[in-house]
Amino acid sequence: MLIPFEQLAADTLTRLIEDFVTRDGTDNGDETPLHTRIERVRCALEKKQAVIVFDVESQQCQLCLRHDVPREWLADLDALTQAN
Repeated sequence: MLIPFEQLAADTLTRLIEDFVTRDGTDNGDETPLHTRIERVRCALEKKQAVIVFDVESQQCQLCLRHDVPREWLADLDALTQAN
């Protein structure tokens, strides 16, 4: 299930992004400051290049590139964001 990032409280979204950019294996030796990496992800969400995926079974969120998500999920997300 995709979660519109606009529906998350600002602090929650920031914590989700921070968790994502600080996970093992995500820095790849990147010395970019944390706030810069957070802003890059936030911009990707705003430009609709990335999406938030929620797995109901594991109760976990993941950030994914839009092109890696099934099209029917994207259609559902677009309907949700247009309805609000």
